Amino acid sequence: MGSDAHRSLAVEPVPGEPAAVATTGDERALLIADYHAGYEAGLRYERGVDVPSHAPDRRDRLLALLERTDPDRLVVLGDLMHSIGDPGGAERGELEVLFESAPPTLDLTVVKGNHDGGIEDWLEDATFLPGAGTALGSIGVCHGHTWPSPAALESEVLCLGHEHPCVRLEDEVGGSRVERVWLRGRLDPGPFRERPEYADVSWLESDETPPRLVVVPAFNGLVGGTWVNVPGQSFLSPFLPEGLADGEAYLLDGTRLGPYRSI
Repeated sequence: MGSDAHRSLAVEPVPGEPAAVATTGDERALLIADYHAGYEAGLRYERGVDVPSHAPDRRDRLLALLERTDPDRLVVLGDLMHSIGDPGGAERGELEVLFESAPPTLDLTVVKGNHDGGIEDWLEDATFLPGAGTALGSIGVCHGHTWPSPAALESEVLCLGHEHPCVRLEDEVGGSRVERVWLRGRLDPGPFRERPEYADVSWLESDETPPRLVVVPAFNGLVGGTWVNVPGQSFLSPFLPEGLADGEAYLLDGTRLGPYRSI
């Protein structure tokens, strides 16, 4: 996925995984988005759909990633939990077991997503950031369900979740499958210029090159998402797709699919 470009940006996707390693100041961080703990319990409550819990698999995959990448900090780009409001027993239990199993030296930062409600009231020993995000060193982070903060927009690269980007791929015999993807490209200044909160963002009113944008795929593979190459699909973020006019899509294994709007 353009390793030289990512090295200069200090953001490197983990091959085969919906996660990236980033240098945030003097720390090494693992970035994930949209874990949606308790998703299966939510399906039963919200839709009456009975799906076996994948909590052990989610936990094992994340713990293996932490061991593989050895970060100082885990940064969750929103929607660590699934229920909107106070978590149910299955959801809270899943997260408690997860973090009891994580390395004791690991720091945790949660950018609050629209599903994260009052998570700060019961999840201890974590740093919580508002959904609009901020800058962590040269990396901007936000969830993506609201407009990003000016500080996040002043970063070299802005990383967000919320969108759960996917593509629908068809084979030669008419079969199709859905794959999670990364979206990456330069921010388009258009959607941001008319908003007064960005009046002092330097690159919007100058010849500076805009920051790069990285839309991180959902860690939870069950949650579906925005099929970015299917006509008529509505994006979830208020500044997409206009804010990423020339972005490209990449599969989790790093395969470049090209411009995401013409796959």
